[in-house]
Amino acid sequence: MRSFHTNTSSTSSFILTGFPEMESLEHWLAALLLLLYVISIVGNALILFIIKEEQSLHQPMYYFLSLLSVNDLGVSFSTLPTVLASMCFHIPETAFDACLAQMFFIHFFSWTESGILLAMSFDRYVAICNPLHYSSVLTDARVAHMGMSIIIRSFCMVFPLPFLLKRLPFCKANVLTHSYCLHPDLIRLPCGDTTINSMYGLFIVISAFGVDSVLILLSYVLILRSVLAIASREERLKTLNTCVSHISAVLIFYVPMISVSMVHRFVKHAPEYVHKFTSLVYLFVPPMLNPIIYSIKTKEIRRRLHKMLLGTKF
Repeated sequence: MRSFHTNTSSTSSFILTGFPEMESLEHWLAALLLLLYVISIVGNALILFIIKEEQSLHQPMYYFLSLLSVNDLGVSFSTLPTVLASMCFHIPETAFDACLAQMFFIHFFSWTESGILLAMSFDRYVAICNPLHYSSVLTDARVAHMGMSIIIRSFCMVFPLPFLLKRLPFCKANVLTHSYCLHPDLIRLPCGDTTINSMYGLFIVISAFGVDSVLILLSYVLILRSVLAIASREERLKTLNTCVSHISAVLIFYVPMISVSMVHRFVKHAPEYVHKFTSLVYLFVPPMLNPIIYSIKTKEIRRRLHKMLLGTKF
């Protein structure tokens, strides 16, 4: 195993680390991560199956949920190979190009998830503030165009990152903080000037996550204003209840994401386990919790799950 390289980036490899400070609990940590993978993959696959089979769910809100489930599966499968290799099979070394590819997909799916959550907030805004025009505004064709736009935007933003890294010499000890490759972790290692990489990374964080989060907040300000105009308290609560799943999905995505970004950029001298813990929450919690939240809060999905598991109608 090589942990130190003096080559250029084209021949370098990286050493992925797990939790060496918790070596005695290594097997338990690996088992926990595998359990999270299983919950995430099975949960999102079930959501996709139920939406496909349940005719009443063939509407814009659930098309966006399907896209969210596909994206969460993408996040899980992006990190799975190196997490298994480093923590379960004790093969911590990964090739440079493989690491860049993993970094691309992890960040691509992160940006895509932000766009999907924004589209879902627009869906809730139209459904609550302009319900009479819901079917004419969110047609199947428009939903498909929104989905394609989200994917194209994410691809265009993340595409330069591997090339900006590949132009730099990696002549330090190429040891990463995590069991997977993240851009904030990688830009700590080159010998050359990483100002362009850091500035571009900050630019796309602000232009994507920043803009998306502001627009999501704005949509909920408009939703809240519309809801407060409803005379009946019961109707207000019933209307707001349709947003609970989406609000939960937004919080479990943006809070860990902001934490990861802030810790890597502004708390560089924090203990390594802080960096590792925040990135684990960021990458493992949303794909695991999203299907659970939507299964609990969506009556049609809950009923179908009950029928599948117990063979009876709920």
